[in-house]
Amino acid sequence: MRKVTAGLFTSVDGVVQDPYEFQYDSFDDELGAGMGAFMARTDTVLLGKNSYLEWAEWWPAHADDPFAQWINPIEKYVASTTLDDDLSWQNATRIPGDLDAFVRDLKDRDGADIAVCGSVTVVRHLLFAGLLDELQLMVHPAIAGSGRKLFEPTDPPTRLRLVESTVTSKGNVVSTYARLDA
Repeated sequence: MRKVTAGLFTSVDGVVQDPYEFQYDSFDDELGAGMGAFMARTDTVLLGKNSYLEWAEWWPAHADDPFAQWINPIEKYVASTTLDDDLSWQNATRIPGDLDAFVRDLKDRDGADIAVCGSVTVVRHLLFAGLLDELQLMVHPAIAGSGRKLFEPTDPPTRLRLVESTVTSKGNVVSTYARLDA
């Protein structure tokens, strides 16, 4: 069975929105190597509507970037009830019907890991639905001050277990979690 993963850059105060605003110079070689390993083990990406709209405009226009070279051609599925089926970004398909049923089916297919990229709403939904196998948080040594956080005050209490944690040379704490009940 394939694994569904998510990795999010975050600030010490829990902000995950627009990490380029608080990463400053803390993106180091270790984070780069981790991203490379993540990309190497992933062959399918799940996106929410907002991430799709933002990334479909940005990444095709920056084709020389190493992340663009990975994200542009990869198989992408978009969770949206308002986008139509005619998505313009290469290899992007709108998820038909129920997200949970689609992800369960996708996990049962042959292939490498499935990654939720960006898409905070999709990450939260799949975590609480028991469909997210691993959540990696890359905490930058910075306080963002404002912006969207991953979790909401109305989220249910959920126990996680630490799978792995490392500290990079520039002080980023990279921690991978799984649900305790998984």
